Amino acid sequence: MSGPLVSETCPDPEEVSDLKSPLSSRFREPLTHARFQELFGGEKEPELPAEPCSPWLCRLWRRRACSCSGPGAWRVLQARLPPLRWLPHYRWRAWLLGDAVAGVTVGIVHVPQGMAFALLTSVPPVFGLYTSFFPVLIYSLLGTGRHLSTGTFAVLSLMTGSVVERLVPEPLAGNLSGIEKEQLEARRVGAAAAVAFGSGALMLAMFALQLGVLSTFLSEPVVKALTSGAAVHVLVSQLPSLLGLSLPRQIGCFSLFKTLAAVLMALAGSSPAELAISALSLALLVPVKELNVRFRDRLPTPIPGEVVMVFLASVLCFASSLNTRYNVQVVGLLPGGFPQPLFPRLDELPRILADSLPIALVTFAVSASLASIYADKHSYTIDPNQELLAHGVSNLVSSLFSCFPNSATLATTSLLVDAGGNTQKTDGGRRTWGSRLSGVQGDCFKATLAAQLAGLFSCIVVLSVLLWLGPFFYYLPKAVLACINISSMRQMFFQMQELPQLWHISRVDFAVWMVTWVAVVTLSVDLGLAVGVVVSMMTVVCRTQRVQCLALGLAEGTELYRPLRESCKLLQVPGLCILSYPSPLYFATRGQFRHILEWHLGLGCRSPKLGSLPDKGAGPIRVVVLDFSGITFVDAAGAREVVQLTGRCQDAGICLLLAQCNALVLETLTRAGLLDRMTPEQLFVSVQDAAAHALERLKTTDPKICTVWV
Repeated sequence: MSGPLVSETCPDPEEVSDLKSPLSSRFREPLTHARFQELFGGEKEPELPAEPCSPWLCRLWRRRACSCSGPGAWRVLQARLPPLRWLPHYRWRAWLLGDAVAGVTVGIVHVPQGMAFALLTSVPPVFGLYTSFFPVLIYSLLGTGRHLSTGTFAVLSLMTGSVVERLVPEPLAGNLSGIEKEQLEARRVGAAAAVAFGSGALMLAMFALQLGVLSTFLSEPVVKALTSGAAVHVLVSQLPSLLGLSLPRQIGCFSLFKTLAAVLMALAGSSPAELAISALSLALLVPVKELNVRFRDRLPTPIPGEVVMVFLASVLCFASSLNTRYNVQVVGLLPGGFPQPLFPRLDELPRILADSLPIALVTFAVSASLASIYADKHSYTIDPNQELLAHGVSNLVSSLFSCFPNSATLATTSLLVDAGGNTQKTDGGRRTWGSRLSGVQGDCFKATLAAQLAGLFSCIVVLSVLLWLGPFFYYLPKAVLACINISSMRQMFFQMQELPQLWHISRVDFAVWMVTWVAVVTLSVDLGLAVGVVVSMMTVVCRTQRVQCLALGLAEGTELYRPLRESCKLLQVPGLCILSYPSPLYFATRGQFRHILEWHLGLGCRSPKLGSLPDKGAGPIRVVVLDFSGITFVDAAGAREVVQLTGRCQDAGICLLLAQCNALVLETLTRAGLLDRMTPEQLFVSVQDAAAHALERLKTTDPKICTVWV
């Protein structure tokens, strides 16, 4: 700044000026809409004739009339059925073969994983195949995640299995007859389908209320800690199947430790044959998973280790008669075709509604998070509310066909991306499998198109197993399915490798991750989720309460105001205090706001709790400027606190000026009675204008001020 901010004469405080310079010797008047039209002109809006109905009814009528028009209805239909947007632009000759290869690859993996995750849900393996068919088909029609692969998910299967075991426990007597065993399985299938129906209904209710924004409350540390902790539960729950032990499933809090204790006590009775099968299966699956990750850029398609393992184990068990000679548990006969549609029993819904809520939240959290990751990577957006609709309808409709809860899956989604569907945009120009076949460069693929068509090909693979290939899985040992469950948790276990980086970036997020993980492992998955969400929200509250009020000064040679703690040379004026409070002002922060302002203005003797603050300038404070640009919202308690502060400043002879209040904050303060304590001339659109006005007031009492602020 090259000159003084004040003139030789001091104007009347009630007088206003038309000068537009923020550094003028006279302050601006409030710029209303009428004043803006007077100064800068502009065409006046034509006056509309008076309408007989109230304004809000007119707006509602116009909105409904617009939405019910032909183009409006087509836009709504396109939003609810995404294939209507991308299917007309699909390049069938160039992209179909690549999507077919990707879909078939994922479908081959769906078969063994679906049967394996069915064991986690405590239902027969064939119902895992149903859950790998119907939800994938429905999501292909309704979902907006262009890289998502839906189906069975280990975390949801584990949570659903705990509910099923609690609602339909296995009789203590054991040694059930064939009919009793079928009845027990039917009741468990019904309970699992009821959980899927309840979670789907809850997600549809969330869609109706447009609660897709709830995905923002499930932070990344919470979701990753939840999946990592659930992977530990999956590992421990599969130990009896790996060792060939027939143990009842433990549920509730501390179930992990109860299962470990039961396995250690029954370790002497483990089956050597199933133990050998488990060791050989893991020895094959784990290296294949590692090879797929290390050479993902060189392999045309990932190696289907699960399929190879299923084939080898089935042939070995059939040739050696392991099921009859060594009592190795096998999958048995998979019924062909589809089950008859059956509506879940309504009397079960009140019992499972409380259990369906955490399952619905986990479904939405995992699916929305995974969809957002790939959407950011490939430069497109997803609609969280449409995702609620897609997964809600998917769970609701599939429950009629005896399916258990489903969601997007980490392993098959990564496999779908690596397999290289042609409608997926690749990174760095790398040629995917589909681009090699069609000769089209990966970067030429339109990011605006969707890859849900690959899901239809995976459904064809599962359908062929249900209709024709089911008998080939009769001799598949269940220990192999347990090994598939454990190997599919690889990505979740390796999420712990991110902890050092998370500690370096944010120790608060690291603490949230650790607390959530410990709660999930120690208690249960649903209780751990609740603990993680509560702790994550509490950290937000604690952060807002630890914000310090900053005293600002003018940086020499600029028009910028900086905190006085910075090393740059800042200019201060005796009697003037410029404060910035960069935090929402609500019931939890009003006390801190009051104490800090009292200390700065000399209205009280308390010192703030948050460290040392800048010293006040020499002499009493006569004008204070509050920068409200960092206050995003104010509740009733915070608004009353500002009004009370205004009155106390008036009693102490301090002029209070407010700068950069957003419209919502200003409206709340006005309703709380702020304009009863101050005039509109004390409200400014910038700190510079407020400081210029403050200098005008100070100059009337100390003419030397004009030689200080240069």
